[in-house]
Amino acid sequence: MSKSIFNKIDGEFILSFTETITELITKFISSSGYSSVFILMTLESMIAPVPSEAVMPFAGFLITEGQFTFTGVAIASTSGSLLGSILSYYMGLYGGKPIIKKFGKYLLLDEYHLKLTEDFFYKHGEKAVFISRFIPIVRHLISIPAGIAKMNISKFILYTAIGATAWNMFLAYLGYILRNNWTQIHKYDKFIDISILIFILIGFIYFINKRLRSRKKSLS
Repeated sequence: MSKSIFNKIDGEFILSFTETITELITKFISSSGYSSVFILMTLESMIAPVPSEAVMPFAGFLITEGQFTFTGVAIASTSGSLLGSILSYYMGLYGGKPIIKKFGKYLLLDEYHLKLTEDFFYKHGEKAVFISRFIPIVRHLISIPAGIAKMNISKFILYTAIGATAWNMFLAYLGYILRNNWTQIHKYDKFIDISILIFILIGFIYFINKRLRSRKKSLS
């Protein structure tokens, strides 16, 4: 029984899903190159349980090894993110909620998370497509409500490309600077996600406050 898959706690072996997925991902990338980054990020941008935090840092590490380049990683990851997002967009556009509810369970789609993502999209509008790339869970699902809402496809692709490139290359750069310690990133996943959410919240509060002040001035 592999120690990389099972951790012994209180005399029992408990399956470490994240560790297993990470191990499979690194082996796939090592053997398949850029095409694996493209495929994995396509799945990550849909509703498959493929975390970008397990893909992109290792791609960054391989840049230090000379196997990848920043340009190659950027093209492969962004192209994959776009393809996955566009497929999910059209899934929402043509299938809508009925098909999602009917077949979502076979694709590991959590309806509760989809509902939260829908609420997030309708609350923040089209910019939610960009913002969501930095938010866990939401980034996997945001394309579906965008399709259901019939968001302009050109805007959707633009916001997705900008947000996905920024997030993907941020993770790749972390893997690059950490080199052999790239796996340490997983210990700080929640901290990174929370920090980004706080940053977005501060920006949102600032925006609202600015709008309220300008409205008061116009009324005075």
